[in-house]
Amino acid sequence: MNTSTPAQDTDERLTRLEIQLSYAEDLLDTLNTLVAQQQDQITRLLHDVGQLRRQREDEAPGGFRSLRDELPPHY
Repeated sequence: MNTSTPAQDTDERLTRLEIQLSYAEDLLDTLNTLVAQQQDQITRLLHDVGQLRRQREDEAPGGFRSLRDELPPHY
C-alpha cells in the first residue's frame, strides 16, 4: 500500500528530473568540449594539408615525367 502523499510523489519526481537534468548538462558540457577539440584538430589538419599541397606544387616539375623516374632505387 502506497502511503506517500501527492506532494511527496511530486517532490520525488522533481528530484529525479533534477538529477537527470544534471547528468544531461554534464554530458552536454563534455560533448561541447569534445566538439571544440575536434574543430581545433580539423583546423590544424586543413592547415597542414594546405602546406603540403603548396610544398608539392613548389617541388614538382611542371612537364612530362618518365615512369623510370618513379621506379624505386633498387631497380
